[in-house]
Amino acid sequence: MTNRPNLMNLSGQTALITGGNKGIGYACANLLADSGADIIIISRTGVSEIKYKELNSYGVKVYSIECDLNNFNKCEKVLSDLPTPNILVNNAGTNLPMPINEVTEDIFDKIINLNLKSVYFLTRFVVKKLILQDLEGTIINISSQMGHVGDKNRTVYCSSKHAIEGFTKSLAIELASKKIRVNSVSPTFIETEMTKPFFEDIEFKDSVLNRIPKGTLASVDDVSWAVLFLASKASKMITGTSIKVDGGWSAQ
Repeated sequence: MTNRPNLMNLSGQTALITGGNKGIGYACANLLADSGADIIIISRTGVSEIKYKELNSYGVKVYSIECDLNNFNKCEKVLSDLPTPNILVNNAGTNLPMPINEVTEDIFDKIINLNLKSVYFLTRFVVKKLILQDLEGTIINISSQMGHVGDKNRTVYCSSKHAIEGFTKSLAIELASKKIRVNSVSPTFIETEMTKPFFEDIEFKDSVLNRIPKGTLASVDDVSWAVLFLASKASKMITGTSIKVDGGWSAQ
């Protein structure tokens, strides 16, 4: 029997996950912790005691930071005193579907600031620390299938996610010589706390399922396993690409 290395082992690594207290973010935090990584979670409300204990049970260090990513100066100040993350999962995001003629400047700013601006400047902060300490790193942007296609009533959201895809590719080229990889994961619709209200509309849910060739919604675990792969040495030659966890939606 060949003794293959466990390429998914993240022992000695530190992962920073935004919006890591629930949904996709917590699924990523849980799986990365189970794989040996110390965990830093940034969220507006912090991690519940139950989830904190669950992460701790893997024998890793866990840091929970309550911070609004739109208040970047505050977040940067807190992060400066914590270990430098080798793995950054830019997961926090929002969506407010509506026709273009209902989109106000405030709504536009709310989506773009969280989905794009906060990602850009948190990534810049982490990249600076990695380069200064001559560390390898991997940046994983949670994008969306909507970063590859379009859809009605989602002009701002699609704009933010298409921008994330462009950011991912450009930064991957820029950082390749610095031992830092940059990729994205682009899921289809997942029933999370953010999307649950959408699926209360049966007609909408049926329309979504009809556009996914596999005929099912994705799960948070489908996304977290893709994130683990990109965080691990198994993907050491992969940068500047997107893993589409969309059941075939964007292939049509």
